[in-house]
Amino acid sequence: MHADRSTYAPPEGFTRLRLTVAWDGAAFAGWQSQPNAPSAQDTLHHAFTALTPGVFRPVAAGRTDAGVHAEAMPVHVDAPADFALPPARLARALNAHLPPTLAVLDAAPAPGGFHARFSCTERRYVYRLLRAPQRHPLWQGRALHVPGPLDAGAMNAAATRLVGTHDFAAFATQEDRQTVRELRALSVHPAPGVWEVRVAGESFLRHMVRGLVGTLLLVGAGRLEPDAVADILASRERARAGANVPAHGLYFSGASYPD
Repeated sequence: MHADRSTYAPPEGFTRLRLTVAWDGAAFAGWQSQPNAPSAQDTLHHAFTALTPGVFRPVAAGRTDAGVHAEAMPVHVDAPADFALPPARLARALNAHLPPTLAVLDAAPAPGGFHARFSCTERRYVYRLLRAPQRHPLWQGRALHVPGPLDAGAMNAAATRLVGTHDFAAFATQEDRQTVRELRALSVHPAPGVWEVRVAGESFLRHMVRGLVGTLLLVGAGRLEPDAVADILASRERARAGANVPAHGLYFSGASYPD
């Protein structure tokens, strides 16, 4: 349940901006600021401070891990109210101060009560699998190479058993938080060359998406029956599920907000 939208307001003397940001995960230790490693958050913040001092640190819809890419990450930034640069020119101005590995796709005034993280009602991810006998240099660092056959039908049969509200402790790295989540969508989309595993939910546990994909790969390879995932889910035992797939195949693909 979300707090009243009126509670999400910029500090007095500031105006809130909404951005859509994309980045190459290989260049960053994730979104979140890190003391000794480059982060997408710090990189964007430094670009903003080149345009206006006193700007607040950016806030994103999700905190991606190291190596995870972002195709369309909603972000808000609170800038001084006297910031003179029109929003229509802001994306180009920021991109002039950003490395090639991160870009602002668009920028606009944020609607009233908007908070990139706490207003978000759904987050979506895509995991890409290069289904080919040989690796491909143009997909290096962009998709997990799977040279052997995969049974998409079995993978989707397993996925349907995981959709819904469950305790996902078996699919996530150790968590201190409660581990019940609503998985709204999980499906495998085969295609020539690159397959996609599409995932949607309001929030996810640490490494949960990568653990789900790793388990579906066991099913697709015939090493696990589709029905077995229900038993793994009920067990809450991380050791029974598939290993986390590498971060480089995972993309934050979008988010939803109230109208």
